[in-house]
Amino acid sequence: MLHYALRRIAGSIPTLLILISASFFIMRLAPGGPFDQEQTLSREVRANLDKVYGLDQPITVQYGRYLRALSHGDFGPSYKQRDFSVTELIAQGLPVSATLGGSALLLALGLGIPLGMVAAIRRQTSVDVAITSLVVLGLALPGFVTGPLLALLFGVYLQWLPAGGWEAGAPRYFLLPAVTLAVPLAAYVARLTRASALEVFRANFIRTATARGLGLRRILWGHALRPILLPVVSYIGPAAAFVVTGSLVVETVFGLPGTGRYLVQGAINRDYPLIMGMVIVYGTLVLLLNLITDLVYGWLDPRVRHE
Repeated sequence: MLHYALRRIAGSIPTLLILISASFFIMRLAPGGPFDQEQTLSREVRANLDKVYGLDQPITVQYGRYLRALSHGDFGPSYKQRDFSVTELIAQGLPVSATLGGSALLLALGLGIPLGMVAAIRRQTSVDVAITSLVVLGLALPGFVTGPLLALLFGVYLQWLPAGGWEAGAPRYFLLPAVTLAVPLAAYVARLTRASALEVFRANFIRTATARGLGLRRILWGHALRPILLPVVSYIGPAAAFVVTGSLVVETVFGLPGTGRYLVQGAINRDYPLIMGMVIVYGTLVLLLNLITDLVYGWLDPRVRHE
């Protein structure tokens, strides 16, 4: 398992390098620049800014300088927020985004797996129909619809939770954003769990266990749970990518000071280092969670370890 993990980590380095290179050249070759919106700048001042930040050099030289700085852990300065470096901005927003994404992912698994199991055990009953209807509704509603509805209901009308904003050390500010981000994930996990459970329940080894007189709880925990969870574990990688992209909308809706707002602001302002820093952080997180997913999959299915 250790050798497998090391091979996957080594294989992730070229993937991350391709992501960095593609993002760098796409941004640089797109029309416009980071200082185009500042119409009051004279031509001389504009030229000096380009020289200070190295934008007057050929794109290949800029690329080499960026990789050299990145190898030392330097993401560079922000072009628009000149009082902060990109590393400082990431350090400010990443804990908020990581807490939100981790909470949403755990909440989705904690809700989706039991709902899918109950729907499979009570298949073709009113319970199954009710859970399936909730799953379809959760998949159909996007975050920019679910978030304002939850904020309006629980934050404005009932006043149980804050409708937006942020206060350090107050978990109640995370609840509505985490639920908003977790709803479609939980719905998809529930659908995967139900389909996988129905397939496993029809397997020969489950029929053999039932014929031996084992109870449902013992069959479920002792024989069926691991194979049922295999598709769910495989989905954690794509779910991590969904959490990354969905957090951009959720953080904007609820006004959270996470990294999502920096990516949006950087894209609007053409702040090259800030965008690159966010892309690298998000890409690394997705690759890391995919690695964890593969390791958990190998633990659940011994045949993967043998291969």
